[in-house]
Amino acid sequence: MKVKTLLLGAAASFALAPAAMAERGSDGHVNIIYWQAPSIMNPYLSGGTKDIEASSLVIEPLARYDETGALVPWLAESIPTVNNGGVSEDLTTITWKLKEGLKWSDGTALTANDAKFTADYCMHPEGGCASASFFEGVESVEAIDDLTLKITFDSPKPNPYNVLVGAQSPIIQAAQFADCLGAKAPECTDANFNPIGTGPFVVDEFKPNDVISLSANPNYRDPAKPAFATMTFKGGGDAVSAARAVFETGEMDYAWNLQLAPDVIANMEEGGMGKAIVGFGPLVERLEMNLTDPSPDLPADVRSTRKAPHPFLSDMDVRKALSMAIDRELLVEVGYGQAGKVTCDLVPAPDNYAAKNDYCVGQDIEGANALLDEAGWVDSDGDGIRDKDGVKLSILYQTSTNAVRQDFQALIKQWWGEIGVETELRNLDASVFFGGDPGSPDTFQKFYADVEMYANTFAGTDPQQYLAAYRCGNEPKPESQWQGENINRFCNEEYDALLDEFAQTGDIEKRGEIAIELNNMLTKDSYTIVPLVHRGRVSGQSNTLGGHALNVWDSELWDAADWYRIEE
Repeated sequence: MKVKTLLLGAAASFALAPAAMAERGSDGHVNIIYWQAPSIMNPYLSGGTKDIEASSLVIEPLARYDETGALVPWLAESIPTVNNGGVSEDLTTITWKLKEGLKWSDGTALTANDAKFTADYCMHPEGGCASASFFEGVESVEAIDDLTLKITFDSPKPNPYNVLVGAQSPIIQAAQFADCLGAKAPECTDANFNPIGTGPFVVDEFKPNDVISLSANPNYRDPAKPAFATMTFKGGGDAVSAARAVFETGEMDYAWNLQLAPDVIANMEEGGMGKAIVGFGPLVERLEMNLTDPSPDLPADVRSTRKAPHPFLSDMDVRKALSMAIDRELLVEVGYGQAGKVTCDLVPAPDNYAAKNDYCVGQDIEGANALLDEAGWVDSDGDGIRDKDGVKLSILYQTSTNAVRQDFQALIKQWWGEIGVETELRNLDASVFFGGDPGSPDTFQKFYADVEMYANTFAGTDPQQYLAAYRCGNEPKPESQWQGENINRFCNEEYDALLDEFAQTGDIEKRGEIAIELNNMLTKDSYTIVPLVHRGRVSGQSNTLGGHALNVWDSELWDAADWYRIEE
């Protein structure tokens, strides 16, 4: 059967890195710094990368992706496929077998019921789950016995490896979260801050938006791991101070996501304490265009849907002109150097799914001005700002606080000024912007601005779940506690129909063709998303830290159990 192509060879063998330590905790303490501070330890209640990655130290999925992008078993004993009987012939079920003897950090047994509970938790109709798209098409989840989990889909699922796979979809303990279903989920502070897990570390103390103190999980499945007895996960500050703490002072062992100018990193590396490590995955820095009226004065149910179109960004010519005015090559040079590439695509990798569009590569100020003239946006009162029917092209452009993003904002504001667009810049603390707090007006999900800029990515090598985020109905809204990934409030029936086709297509070449078409509908066909830079992920690593392989397909902390101290 052609639709089985993706599944027949999906199993992958996985050999852990050789142990470099004699016993658990023998290498003392390790320090990590993420300048975006975690605000919660539950990835189901936050789409922020810093929350997902911090959580991955404690709670784990059935399977995840290694540094090559290969799917590898984690809490499961193997990857189910058609060939080994784990995926049904009609592609409507997948059956996972848990490894024997797995324990939660509190000493109780991990069972398939915990996995079933996790699915119920995320799919609860009254809840808001940041990873809801991972469970799309799930009809039922059954615990057949203590070690066997069966997932049934409502139609053939050629790529059934989203549910409880990867750092964004880990298993949580049913006993701990039993009273946290639906609308009660955000209220379970202790569970959300201190989850009981199966990972190499446990939370000793969690200070939101500040610091996490962790220690080795006494019930971790490998008695020799982790090598580090304790860990400090420091949050906050900025990329410059994080880089200095690794490269120059040696205060930190690992610094995540160093969005700094390439010459700055090179100068810091001369400190001799650490090195920059780089990897390219599907990470894209982009502009998100708000398709709805962002006014916080509107009723929440109006603001969160398409009942009130944006006063000027609902005009695609405006969105296109804003894109045309940008010099992406200069952005790469200023912001990333060798760790960046110009991209016009939301999905620039892996190769099979990359459209490789080049329509946006050259800046075209003259063309952008002509397009706006033709669309009727003119400066009618001589104040330098284009207007039409009493509406001015005046943009609130927001992002998180870091040096590279503020440089980008300044340049883009200048270019937009050259086409008659007024721009107000706003930057927000990353811990707030990406925090997902349903009570905060400043989250990227609320999107109380016209344009916002950030980057995110997807786990694994298949973008189905990532692209499904833009399905009609996936917008953040009050009834989902403002969780949801379709922040633009994009809704296109043709797009949704193509998503359905994507979900039922197994042939890898055809899947690539569909993904490219979906990518184009969001980018060059609508300019809902305006890609800027295909970013290599740059982090800093101490010269005395061993056992780590930079992973751009999953959590960057995926192999923390294997870390060890190198003797100097």
